[in-house]
Amino acid sequence: MMSPDAAATSDGARHRPEKTVSGDSDPTSVWWWVRNVVSWMLLLAVVGVLLAIVVVPRLTGATPYTVLTGSMEPDLPPGTLIVVKPTSATDLRAGDVITFQPYSGNPEVVTHRIDGIFYDSQNQMRIYTKGDANNVADDWALVPEQVRGRVWYSVPQLGRVNSLLSGESRSVLITVGGVALAGYAIWMFASAFRERKGRATDGDDTSGGDDSPGADAPEDSRQIPATETK
Repeated sequence: MMSPDAAATSDGARHRPEKTVSGDSDPTSVWWWVRNVVSWMLLLAVVGVLLAIVVVPRLTGATPYTVLTGSMEPDLPPGTLIVVKPTSATDLRAGDVITFQPYSGNPEVVTHRIDGIFYDSQNQMRIYTKGDANNVADDWALVPEQVRGRVWYSVPQLGRVNSLLSGESRSVLITVGGVALAGYAIWMFASAFRERKGRATDGDDTSGGDDSPGADAPEDSRQIPATETK
């Protein structure tokens, strides 16, 4: 026969509610990884565009241009962004791709490859050019003063974006883009910090609980060994 106290159980023990982690913030979920990877790729893409079109040219004294015709295909098809850096005439070589002003008084510029460099009877440098896709060389002989610079780098299709930016809109883009990127970066770092803090809090809650039976139960709810009566 069991004593009445022996039938007591630990049903009165207190338990901490388990925290659930939503799929959006769970670092093991597919959506969490997709969201973060896409966000970082978007951020890097925008930063790359701003660097290529605005920041790098401005810091280095280079000038961005957009290729409008197919005379330099296949290397520089229409829509390509080219960034031209001022270069001393003595550093130019045959094979260099340069941007130049072929006609005095006409602001239009052309980007072709140097076909040859010669000196006339007065020891004046003459630069001959040719488009890669053209069958014949250009009919002008350039002097160094007509050369704007040598092509430094190019980015396919990005020239179409560059064509939309005038001097004023370019300055606005720098300001707005810089503020937007800074805010976006702060938001991403803040989100990552909150997620790490949330995981650390969950770990503390789990380790801080007492898993021993009856540890949080009232004293009278603990089991008492059964005794037999004769």
